[in-house]
Amino acid sequence: MANKTIITKKSLDFFEKYLNNAAPTGYEWEGQKLWMEYLKPYVDTFITDTYGTAVGVINPDAKYKVVIEGHSDEISWYVNYITDNGLLYVIRNGGSDHQIAPSKWVNIHTKKGIVKGVFGWPAIHTRKNDKEESPKLDNIFIDIGAKDKEEVEKMGVHVGCVITYPDTFQVLNGDKFVCRAIDNRAGGFMVAEVARLLHENKKKLPFGLYITNSVQEEIGLRGAEMITQTIKPNIAIVTDVCHDTTTPMIEKKTQGHTEIGAGPVISYAPAVQNKLRERIIETAEAKKIPFQRMAASRMTGTDTDAFAYSNGGVASALISLPLRYMHTTVEMVHKDDVENVIRLIYETLLNIKEGETFSYFD
Repeated sequence: MANKTIITKKSLDFFEKYLNNAAPTGYEWEGQKLWMEYLKPYVDTFITDTYGTAVGVINPDAKYKVVIEGHSDEISWYVNYITDNGLLYVIRNGGSDHQIAPSKWVNIHTKKGIVKGVFGWPAIHTRKNDKEESPKLDNIFIDIGAKDKEEVEKMGVHVGCVITYPDTFQVLNGDKFVCRAIDNRAGGFMVAEVARLLHENKKKLPFGLYITNSVQEEIGLRGAEMITQTIKPNIAIVTDVCHDTTTPMIEKKTQGHTEIGAGPVISYAPAVQNKLRERIIETAEAKKIPFQRMAASRMTGTDTDAFAYSNGGVASALISLPLRYMHTTVEMVHKDDVENVIRLIYETLLNIKEGETFSYFD
């Protein structure tokens, strides 16, 4: 399997469709339906919860439970205020970047369907060079072509409508995947591909495998907090994205050195259980899967933290996909890294025995 291409045309078509679908935090269900439809042939059953987290389960009757997890939501905006002349001011739903907003198209989600709009910005001719304002949360605004507040409301737009970017999937230079929301629908894609490979290679696991696509990570790991209480796993291997720090204006002394194309990134952090992490590294070395290392400080900032500190403590580890331009509409990852994350999770699962505690005291 080491030299085999993992991503097939069918799986890439799914990845594109999955990324292009809007699934903002709190509104993930349409994306979850797509994900479950793709995963269905490779699992025995599904678990879902009230807020939309979806879990495909292999060997649901097994007492020993292993989670592999990504999250399904994307950053977005909410309509927060409508002016008398029909302009919209926004607040964040997750970590949306105000600096990239000016001149971007947006989709406003209403009960009447999508309403198109643009983030407007004063023309360069009208700005004073010595007093130029930068985009900020209190001065970016959306124009939907309405003449006044009444027309905005007739179009179905109201305070609380969620707003996403329409930017779609592209392949750059043959091996770079570019889209909004790769953070972290790539994670949901990669764990689904692990399930596909297990099925196609007829691998039988000695434990229950819970392929988990959590909601609401972008606002504080909320979906993972909920679903870990339902599953009560023994082990959790989480995948998310991390920064490629080789692009301009990033300080490696504080951010570390990780880059696209150099392999999955394995994290060191208090929430990462050391013996499980070492098993992952041993697997990577044995299977000749390239990898990088990253150190976190107090927390990983990913769903790893939610799983690790739940249910009296769950042995958890984090395998990250290096990504450029996080929380923009042109997030970029390398095809080789996507395949190697899939490969590393797959091979690690085959290297875990039923009942392993990964205890320091065994």
